[in-house]
Amino acid sequence: MTRHVVTQFLASDGQEDRLRTALEAMIEPSLAEPGCLAYQPYADPNDPSRMVLLEEWTGPEALHEHFATPHFFHVRDVLVQILTEPTVIKRLVPA
Repeated sequence: MTRHVVTQFLASDGQEDRLRTALEAMIEPSLAEPGCLAYQPYADPNDPSRMVLLEEWTGPEALHEHFATPHFFHVRDVLVQILTEPTVIKRLVPA
């Protein structure tokens, strides 16, 4: 069963460009993973410090494997430095 993931980010003041760059750098390697169907960050047009990431995976195993990739570990380490609050992650399945 496909999994959709919605993650919300809030960058610290002055870190908006780093957040955008970090998330955009994840697109290509994530889409290259066998179970990744979609991976797209979106910016809030009214608040550049807020971004949302929409992902679609073939199933929980693919998502679990994604969390073990070098590019995920790298972005996780970057996000710890630039976010003002913890990410909000929603894992969704079709109703």
